[in-house]
Parts: sequence; C-alpha cells; structure tokens
Amino acid sequence: MTGAPAKTGSRARTSSRARPGSWASAVEKVRLPLVLGITDGLLNALTLAAASLTGSGSPVGWSLAVRVGCAALITAAFTVMVADYAERRAHLVHVSKELSLSESGRMAATRLGRLALLRSYAAALVACASSFVGAALPLALGAVLPGPPWIVVVLAVLALAALGAVLARFLASRPVLWALAMAAGGVATTLIGIRLRIA
Repeated sequence: MTGAPAKTGSRARTSSRARPGSWASAVEKVRLPLVLGITDGLLNALTLAAASLTGSGSPVGWSLAVRVGCAALITAAFTVMVADYAERRAHLVHVSKELSLSESGRMAATRLGRLALLRSYAAALVACASSFVGAALPLALGAVLPGPPWIVVVLAVLALAALGAVLARFLASRPVLWALAMAAGGVATTLIGIRLRIA
C-alpha cells in the first residue's frame, strides 16, 4: 500500500520530462537560440523600421522587409555563434582543470571541442533563421495588409507578448507578467526607433 504513491509520483515526474527524440526535447535543445532569434528579429523590426511603421518614414515594402531581416540575421548569427562557442569551450576548459589535465585547453582540442563547435554552428543557424523571420515577417505583412502601417507595430508587440506567455509556461512562471514585460519592451523599442528615425 505504501509503495503505490511513490511509484505514481515517479511516473508523474518521468512523464513531465521531455522524452529523448520527442518534439518537446527537440525544442528544448534549441530553445535559447530560437527565443533569442525571434525576440531579436521583432525588436530589430520595431527599431529599424519604426518611422516607416508609424507612417512618418518611407513606405513599408518588400525591400525594407528583406533589408531589415538580413540585418537581424547577420547580427543574431554572429552574436549567438560567439557567445555559444565561448560558453561551451569555457566549460571544456573548466572540466580539464577539474580533471587535473596537464594543459587547461587540452580537452577543447579533442573530439569534444569539435562537437562543441558544430553545436554552436547549429545554434547560430537556428538563431539567424528565426531572427530573419521575426524581423522580416511583420514588415512583409505591412507591405501586403491593407490599412495603416502602425497595425504592424501592434502585431509585433502582440507577438512579443505571446512569446512571453509561452516562455512563462516553460519556466513555470506567470504568463501575464511575462507577456506584459515583453510587450512593454516592444513599445519602448518602438519609441526609441521613432526617435532615431532610421528608416
């Protein structure tokens, strides 16, 4: 009788984890570059094209969407690649020291070091793709949707709020607070973009 609850609790804990090879497990592996890329792309769109999106700059078109998307893609790829590989290599150097190897960077020069580099390339690829989509998609919608261009600002801010709510679910936090914080960041970024008047 006493062993049954323990088994049930164990099964519950096991089921709450992402199973290897499942969709949730795949998302978990790329969660950081994916979230960073989407957020970076949306904020780039709101900053670089804020004047156009509020009607005080050049008209929103496909050319602007592609240009802003490419700018977001390049910055996200470089940033994530450098940061991710630095973190992975630092971890290998730390492990080398813990194992008292003669050279601190010896483990980073092995197959593990090459694997870390490949995984950093993969993270950069996810980040640049998601950043391009996050930046170009709102502007592309502004080019095809009828109505005032500031509707795109509303859609981008709502997308940030939705992303915040989804993140809160993953982090067992309050979705409303995360959504409001992400939306506030989008509004603040738009105001800065209007002030800078880049495009």
